[in-house]
Amino acid sequence: MRLIFMGPPGAGKGTQAKLIAAQKGVPQISTGEILRQAVAAGTPMGMKAREFMESGGLVPDAVVIGIIEDRLKESDAAPGYILDGFPRTLEQARALDEMVLRMGHKLQCAINIEVDEGELVERLLDRARKEGRSDDTEPVIKKRLQTYKEQTEPLIGYYAKAGILKPVVGTGSMAEITDRILAVINRL
Repeated sequence: MRLIFMGPPGAGKGTQAKLIAAQKGVPQISTGEILRQAVAAGTPMGMKAREFMESGGLVPDAVVIGIIEDRLKESDAAPGYILDGFPRTLEQARALDEMVLRMGHKLQCAINIEVDEGELVERLLDRARKEGRSDDTEPVIKKRLQTYKEQTEPLIGYYAKAGILKPVVGTGSMAEITDRILAVINRL
């Protein structure tokens, strides 16, 4: 099982990826988490990432892609994985396709968790209140959603063209959304 979980900020892809990964016995691979792990472990790619992270810059695609490739080569990912937060751009998607092909695998499914913008804003504002994140204001959230539309939303068409896109309604209870995702996965 080699899956990508996609969706805008606040859609619940990280939460759902964690739940499904635990049920299916495969790792959830979160870009942010593995970047932090690579830096902490002092890997060559992690050291490159650290330079950008410490200067406040974005980690370039080449470094992120290298770290993802290193992670996918680990033994626990051999039977499969769920990618959460990667790819974010068409360039990253193309690099992932090449990487997976070199490894002798193929992606089975890109699950796109769909939630309307009004609901996303409410979820993110609620999360900001609960977690005390004063920087997550409505204008900041709307900017993040706009960035998603510009950079990541094109992946919907990319994976639809590849024939592996599976949209899932991301509203309702957490259990209902999990059940919808499992229904898609169990048909693969």
